[in-house]
Amino acid sequence: MRPANVVTSVADILAGIAISGILTAGFAIPWLSVFYLCVSTACLYAGGIVFNDVFDAELDKIERPERAIPNGIISLQNAALLGSLLLLAAIGLAFLNSTASGTLAILVAIFALLYNKFGKHHSFFGPLNMGLCRGFNLLLGLSIVPEMLYSHYYLAVIPVIYIFSITMTSRGEVHGGTAKNLYLAALLYGIVICAIAYFAFINDRLLWSLLFLLPFTFMIFKPLLKAIKQPVGKNIGAAVKAGVISLILMDAAWAVTFDALILAFVIAALLPVSMGLSKLFAVT
Repeated sequence: MRPANVVTSVADILAGIAISGILTAGFAIPWLSVFYLCVSTACLYAGGIVFNDVFDAELDKIERPERAIPNGIISLQNAALLGSLLLLAAIGLAFLNSTASGTLAILVAIFALLYNKFGKHHSFFGPLNMGLCRGFNLLLGLSIVPEMLYSHYYLAVIPVIYIFSITMTSRGEVHGGTAKNLYLAALLYGIVICAIAYFAFINDRLLWSLLFLLPFTFMIFKPLLKAIKQPVGKNIGAAVKAGVISLILMDAAWAVTFDALILAFVIAALLPVSMGLSKLFAVT
């Protein structure tokens, strides 16, 4: 279920909540809604990853025999049941917040399944498909105030671009890849960083945003540059792992950009949690 990755999906929700403005509007914080959305996204991510292994069971016998299904730790049927229960629980929890939240959870689940079954085999639509999952996930957090979806929906484009680049890069982590894709990933990373910096600038929060954007930039580019020099599977896998976990710092930058400084530090505090889990469980 990739616990380290699940933590990053919770960071997405917290970033969306920060963007909604509910923390700075002077209203009481709806803690129950925060709980529903955080657990919902955790179940969505875990369920999607489980189905990734379900659909890849035959291929994993060859490429990743250490995974739970080909290794015989769990049967294919039980894995599919677990994935189904996680996705259904995610959708139910999201509907407890609002119809908009429930609808977004359904979209994330659908696109996750589409990626696992079809999208991952396509060089363009696969990364786009996975990017949409993260984009909708940010909006799921934003949906804590459903009305804000109408005015801030376009911000979902940023995580779509970022995850597009990570997913595209990940295609070379088994057999190695080409520097061309990695250069494109570097360009897309740069676009994401500049976009967040732009919103921070117009909101007069650029200096605070740099507190998270600078380590974010370092964390994603250091392994990526190494992979560009030597595009072998091990280096590409490290770049992908760093890209996924670094999402937490990107989400912290989003939070401080929308004047939620305390929440930004709370989100950033998830980074060591995710990094610790990444040492115990696979990230890619």
